[in-house]
Amino acid sequence: MSAEHASMRIIEGYARGGTDLAADEVWALEAHLEGCRVCRDRLSTAVDAGAPAVAALVDTVWSGLEPQLAVTAPMPHGRRWSARLSRWMTPTMVPWLAMVVGVTLLALLLDLADTSSGDVSVVLLLAPVLPVLGVAASWSRGLDPAYELTASVPRAGLYLVLRRTASVLGVVVPVLLVGGWVTGVMVAQWLLPCLAFTSTTLALGGVVGVTRAAVALAAVWAAVVAAPTLATSRTTFALQTVGLPVWGLILALGIGVVIARRGAYTVLGAHR
Repeated sequence: MSAEHASMRIIEGYARGGTDLAADEVWALEAHLEGCRVCRDRLSTAVDAGAPAVAALVDTVWSGLEPQLAVTAPMPHGRRWSARLSRWMTPTMVPWLAMVVGVTLLALLLDLADTSSGDVSVVLLLAPVLPVLGVAASWSRGLDPAYELTASVPRAGLYLVLRRTASVLGVVVPVLLVGGWVTGVMVAQWLLPCLAFTSTTLALGGVVGVTRAAVALAAVWAAVVAAPTLATSRTTFALQTVGLPVWGLILALGIGVVIARRGAYTVLGAHR
């Protein structure tokens, strides 16, 4: 496909059923057709010429739908807003994000009460794993009843993963920002681990599934960092400012792996 329009070879092959096209060509064409009226018209012409049976079927379906569409009321404004929101998150994400926000507020209360872990900030301790919970919920095969349909659309894959991840961070990061400001924790001290854990979850998710990666990383963090920190009431290296370059390196490596393996998120295995 060129930068502007699909080639006639791909369009004609798609009109014949796409059996002679590579999978990435089919996905690229379907994504391109969403926003290109010229190529949709060319595809319609190709179907009429090369697949008359398909054209007849489409005409039959359209003749049955057209009278119903003519009398269908327009979508209410509230529903339109909900449809736009669904491009970024699924309904199953809402309770999970609410839980994450609730946990953050509880951690903030514990910090303010100064009854939890001495000099260790609970907000700082939970910041790396909080967005991971939301990311796991947003890309979980078990929590999304429409996961097969979602994974099969042209805009699935890394594009959709990044959208849902951005929606999670858009909710969690402001709450953590407030919590960090109230408790006096430096922004980079919680933001870098937060982003590094999220990128690592996506990187591992392309191999073992996003949900499994999130659970594994959360378990490792709880066992290696959270439990010893709470037991000793001392801030470990992972939570100190001297550890920020390490978190920056982990973040860069995670982003690099996600980009290098971007094709792995188009398969259903990423929903595990």
